[in-house]
Amino acid sequence: MFARGAVGPPRLGRREQASENPRGRSADGEKRQKIRDVYVGRPFEGLADEPEWIALRELVPAASAPLKLAPDLVERYGDRPVILATVLPMAWPAMTKPDGRVFIGLQRHVQSGDVSRDLAVALQCALDTPTGQTVNIPALPGVGPRLQDVIVNAPLDITVHTGFEFWLEDNATDDPNVRASLERANASIFPTVRLSAAPATYWCRVTDRAHVRLVLGDDEDRALDALSRLSAGGGLLLGDNTKFAGMFRAHGLLAPVWDLPLEVEAEEWEAPVAEFTKRYAEALAVNEPLTAAERRSKQGLLGRLQPLR
Repeated sequence: MFARGAVGPPRLGRREQASENPRGRSADGEKRQKIRDVYVGRPFEGLADEPEWIALRELVPAASAPLKLAPDLVERYGDRPVILATVLPMAWPAMTKPDGRVFIGLQRHVQSGDVSRDLAVALQCALDTPTGQTVNIPALPGVGPRLQDVIVNAPLDITVHTGFEFWLEDNATDDPNVRASLERANASIFPTVRLSAAPATYWCRVTDRAHVRLVLGDDEDRALDALSRLSAGGGLLLGDNTKFAGMFRAHGLLAPVWDLPLEVEAEEWEAPVAEFTKRYAEALAVNEPLTAAERRSKQGLLGRLQPLR
């Protein structure tokens, strides 16, 4: 039913197939080494804040968090500041600043089957790029260190932003072209608030509705069973006038979504989310097989499951 997040057998990615000519040779006739794209169902598994990494990649428009380089990279490059960003200008995978800071972007156009490896390559390429210069990154990263190998594994200190000013140098908005570009980017951001009642939980308001979306850090089969128990017992909602909208499956974990009244502000959902988290933990601890009603609820939940990655 669900992938378990293990590394599957290597498979040739579509991007690679498109880039290879039928004879597997470059334009000058030399034989090229094929780069195989390996799919990893849970690329952030093993990181201290796996659900938060997924939320920043899939749910949050503008946020950042500082990262620390692994000790061997500090020895090689020095203790350079590294900033994780939800998205960078033009969805670049990475950029460097004249002051030596390195930014890596989670939301990008080109990616392989292993997001963790993509991010590690983006970081490595940025560290090898002169400060302030454009970072060139291969479409397929090949075999090598993953994100878990190149940063210190620690909880993320996340800042949710109302705009993308954190991209820019001081006084950059004095340039009217930069200011106009920033205004266009900021116009795409919907209001988002990180809730403290549960990890990887975000309230947002989009067009005519509001949502709470969270990423559950548990094995998805167990998480689905727990949600099924709650659904059968009437414990899945966050309160009156709320609706369970369904779930995303993102990078091997489940992300349930609730529709909420538009006029109620984010802070009003802290207590309902905390109460749901308690009910969910209790349901997760149950080891008995699902009852008939719970199995029916499970089928209903599966019908509202949408894969993101």
